[in-house]
Amino acid sequence: MRHSPSIVPSGDDRDVYLVLEDFGPLGRAWRETDDEATDRATLIRYLLEGQYENPVRIVAFNTAEGWSRDASEDIANDLQDAWSNRAEISASVEEFIQEHATRKMARQLSFAI
Repeated sequence: MRHSPSIVPSGDDRDVYLVLEDFGPLGRAWRETDDEATDRATLIRYLLEGQYENPVRIVAFNTAEGWSRDASEDIANDLQDAWSNRAEISASVEEFIQEHATRKMARQLSFAI
C-alpha cells in the first residue's frame, strides 16, 4: 500500500507560523516558506524587512501538541511593539497592524499616499 509523505516536520515539537498573502488579481495563497524560517521571531523579522507584500492572515500550528489557530492578532501586537523601535515600516505591514492589533498604538500610523 502506498502512502504520501507527511507534511508534518519530523520530530519537531515547535510552533510553526505561516502567512496568507493577497496577490491582488492572482488571489490569495499561503506563502511557501523554508522549514527553518517558520518560527515566530523569524516571521516577525521577515515582516519588518518587507519580505511579504500584503499579509492578510497568519496561522500558527503545532502538530506534536495537536493545535492550530489564527495568530494574526498576536503577531500584529508583536509587530507594533517592534515597530516602536524602528523608523520605518512598510505600508502593508502598517495596514496589517491596523487591521489586527488590539493594543493601543503608541504613535499615530500614517500611510504614504
